[in-house]
Amino acid sequence: MDPGPAHKSGSEDWQCPLLRHCGLVNYQASVQGSARFELAVRLLDAEGQVVAHHTGAQGQLQVPSAHLWWPYLMHSYPAYLYSLEVRLTAQTAAGPVSDFYTLPVGIRTVAVTNSQFLINGKPFYFHGVNKHEDADIRGKGFDWPLLVKDFNLLRWLGANAFRTSHYPYAEEVMQLCDRYGIVVIDESPGVGIVLAESFGNVSLHHHLEVMEELVRRDKNHPAVVMWSVANEPASFLKPAGYYFKTLIAHTKALDPYRPVTYVTNSNYAVDLGAPYVDVICVNSYYSWYHDYGHLEVIPLQLTTQFEQWYSTYQKPIIQSEYGAETIAGFHQDPPLMFTEEYQRRLLEQYHLVLDQKRREYVVGELIWNFADFMTDQSPQRAMGNKKGIFTRQRQPKGAAFILRERYWRIANETKHLPSVVKAQCLGNSLFTL
Repeated sequence: MDPGPAHKSGSEDWQCPLLRHCGLVNYQASVQGSARFELAVRLLDAEGQVVAHHTGAQGQLQVPSAHLWWPYLMHSYPAYLYSLEVRLTAQTAAGPVSDFYTLPVGIRTVAVTNSQFLINGKPFYFHGVNKHEDADIRGKGFDWPLLVKDFNLLRWLGANAFRTSHYPYAEEVMQLCDRYGIVVIDESPGVGIVLAESFGNVSLHHHLEVMEELVRRDKNHPAVVMWSVANEPASFLKPAGYYFKTLIAHTKALDPYRPVTYVTNSNYAVDLGAPYVDVICVNSYYSWYHDYGHLEVIPLQLTTQFEQWYSTYQKPIIQSEYGAETIAGFHQDPPLMFTEEYQRRLLEQYHLVLDQKRREYVVGELIWNFADFMTDQSPQRAMGNKKGIFTRQRQPKGAAFILRERYWRIANETKHLPSVVKAQCLGNSLFTL
């Protein structure tokens, strides 16, 4: 649950509760049936001690000296969770009957300035991945062992974030993100919005309902720090401006505590929805979908991309997708497309620019993709999408080691974390590295 008043880009005053080390947990419980009941709410710390309590279906819990929920690698004790216990006692003919529900709760703040993304008042840099719910045995079916494997690979990689590309993931995924301290950009299934009729009133009404469902389900997860309403829409079409203005305003009304974005691959000069987002998320595949084999053009093209977007909108930027298809075991020198050498060299060229711009206004980078995944058959796909840094069986390609060295180096540059490399265990948890 998010403490404090509404999210306001660039505001510092609203973080006063955090600076006073007093966490705020606002709650609202819905009860159906008889009106003859009592509702008691308690907040318990990780040791099971009651730190705040209240009565009634709605209220605010104040937590002095609160333990904050921090992302993985940002604090020596990340992902601290309280337990919110809601106990209902109803009066029946047989006497009082009680039941209770417990919800994990993290206390943290999120804010956006014109060049930073802040968690608990500290600058946060997204160094992570895009994912898919996919594997070679169960396909898109849910698989607990695979999920734990993926999260341990994220921690090995030094990744602190991922985007739920391009749909909401299983609730169990979000629960593990809360426990592991993995930050989430939570994306709606708004993909394929590329036709003019896709921006009509029928589509807009449905999209508003989809965001209501997503926010209602995931709003209590501290790991979720930003909503993404769409992926790669045709935001240059004339109806897109009104469409995204309405959609983003609706999402902010549903949840005023988190910033809102969508992921674009449109040109900065014609993107009609960009004025309404809090963070610019840009996908680009330089030297892959064009300029084939010419890795030397990446620094100039990527630098130009960032500078044009920032000079136009003065908002923080995330490189939300980049990468290259790679068939594990293919090698060639000089690097050729689809070889492991080409993927590694392409990443290194992107990183040259990202290292410059992350000291200015770039606040994140998310590789496409965490692992290879299956797609429809076509002449363009060699048994699926091969842009993963891991194979579909979760074996590392050479690029995984490039990213691992990079992500741990970035984490250790975080000045407000004295000893990040020691933050290796989940503490009071079943899952270990």
